[in-house]
Amino acid sequence: MAQISLTLPDGSARVYDAGVTAADVAESISKSLAKKAISATVNGAHFDLQWPITQDASIAIHTMQDDAQALELIRHDFAHVMARAVQEIWPDVKVTIGPVRDKGWFYDFDRAEPFVPEDLAQIEAKMREIINARDAVRTEIWDRARAVQHYKDANEPFKLELIERIPEGEPLRMYWHGAWQDLCRGPHLQHTGQLPADGFKLMSIAGAYWLGDSTRPMLQRIYGVAFKNRVDLKAHLTMLEEAAKRDHRKLGREMNLFHMQEEAPGQVFWHPNGWSIYTNLQDYMRRQQRRDGYVEVNTPQVVSRKLWEDSGHWDNYQDHMFIVEVDEEHAREKTVNALKPMNCPCHVQIYNHGLKSYRDLPLRMAEFGSCNRYEPSGALHGIMRVRGFTQDDAHIFCTDEQIEAETKKFIELLAAVYADLGFENWTIKLSTRPEKRIGSDESWDRVEQALGDACKAAGYAYELQEGEGAFYGPKLEFTLTDAIGRSWQCGTLQVDPNLPERLDAQYVGQDGAKHRPVMLHRAVLGSFERFIGILIENFSGKLPLWLAPRQVVVASIISDADAYCREVVEALQAAGLRAELDIRNEKINYKVREHSVGKVPVILAIGAREVEERTVSVRRLGDTRTETQSLDAVVAALQVEATPPDLR
Repeated sequence: MAQISLTLPDGSARVYDAGVTAADVAESISKSLAKKAISATVNGAHFDLQWPITQDASIAIHTMQDDAQALELIRHDFAHVMARAVQEIWPDVKVTIGPVRDKGWFYDFDRAEPFVPEDLAQIEAKMREIINARDAVRTEIWDRARAVQHYKDANEPFKLELIERIPEGEPLRMYWHGAWQDLCRGPHLQHTGQLPADGFKLMSIAGAYWLGDSTRPMLQRIYGVAFKNRVDLKAHLTMLEEAAKRDHRKLGREMNLFHMQEEAPGQVFWHPNGWSIYTNLQDYMRRQQRRDGYVEVNTPQVVSRKLWEDSGHWDNYQDHMFIVEVDEEHAREKTVNALKPMNCPCHVQIYNHGLKSYRDLPLRMAEFGSCNRYEPSGALHGIMRVRGFTQDDAHIFCTDEQIEAETKKFIELLAAVYADLGFENWTIKLSTRPEKRIGSDESWDRVEQALGDACKAAGYAYELQEGEGAFYGPKLEFTLTDAIGRSWQCGTLQVDPNLPERLDAQYVGQDGAKHRPVMLHRAVLGSFERFIGILIENFSGKLPLWLAPRQVVVASIISDADAYCREVVEALQAAGLRAELDIRNEKINYKVREHSVGKVPVILAIGAREVEERTVSVRRLGDTRTETQSLDAVVAALQVEATPPDLR
């Protein structure tokens, strides 16, 4: 029998017969490792312990201590166990697919009757029975004819369609959890008893079209979450409870920030309070970009189909574009345009207007560009996922040699902005060359190195996402962590030599010849709409004073204080604060509760004593205590606090 060499993580190599499994390898290392083993990484791929290894490879054995692999297996097995439980309770249900997702999984079912929330407890109980049975998990590879016949006999039409979609020559792997069987790529655990019976929960039921196609059958989707133990599950559920309290849609209503309506799906109606946040954030970004050497431009909303064809978006992005047809001058031949889904082709048009020299580079061109993209109605989510949005978009036209310096400069800008906005915890991911790409390996080596070196020069580590770059260039993704531990990918920097080539952007080099610039697509916030949603949820509506739409309310305790209240409001407004007057004939506790729900940061209460002493009683949002201070001192302190951080 042929033999293969397997290299262990410590660099040592061992020889085995071809076809050895990861379970065999673990056993050969130690009995304790064999007992703890759950899977292996073989040449970078996640392997089931049962799969044969047929060629020389690197190998690492995983246990439950390896979080990434353990959680992938746990969540994948839970999807199978849930599907098995559903079919044991309701044998007529047809199964489809059940992929792992963030924190858990979902599985789509075809059932005549709708699932109801009360069904989830019954399914959970059956799942625990399956876990406690400690049924073996085994796997086999079947030929296509056998698999097709099996699913015909089982009357599982969705599995038959999945088989049709698998290319000829690819293995059809079958998995059994006890006597229940599913078509699956794997890997999986070795028996159902390895699943944490107290570490999962079924969360919700939703509708989902088969394969996401609205012309196909509507299925029922059950979502679940799973963790390694009860403690982690409880922490996640607590986080979800907190997230529900912070939901930007709920706070948006309470703070009177915005609304959405059916007549404009995916579009935001900004109310005065919400627009105040928007414009203050935009003004802040405008100042930051101006200091960093950007020129600001503005480009059309409606652009001819020809430009989108030239840029490549028409062929690759048309399904996400809103098409606008116009009968130009009643010529009975409609001109086809599109609302712009992104700004980059238009920025190249400005760059191309007039000859550019190497002395003009780098050219940093920014636009608060309003864009429109078609998103399915089911994907829309408050102001986080919309069809109409504005980006803090910019493009840097530079030479190859300038990529590293410009990237470092951008990272420093992004770091300053995130710090000012209250986000100190964020990470960088470097996405490298995909399998299908343009350009030479030497070019990719050089640009990937430039991005990595820029991160290091700026003082930040980065995580590699191998193969996740665009076909034309690598990119950096910046992911921030909010106050309750959720991750949000916001900032990006994408290296693009492709669009300047397609749209014939040039500059005259030192040698007098024409050259192509490189284009760096970059954003700090992403879209204003989504980032404001993140801000609202991060601060639970209690925005920093400089961003808060309603900064101060001056509330009377008695009617005799009305005149002094007006004087206080005028003093605050003269100092540049957004101050409001509340002299309604209501009790002060009622006023405080109402303005606290609206997340007003500062309430100044004024009664007879305050009028006499020319003081104010200061109450901060979320604090039950009040503090009496002189009017001049309060105005001076609030004026400093309300100054944007870049202007202090």
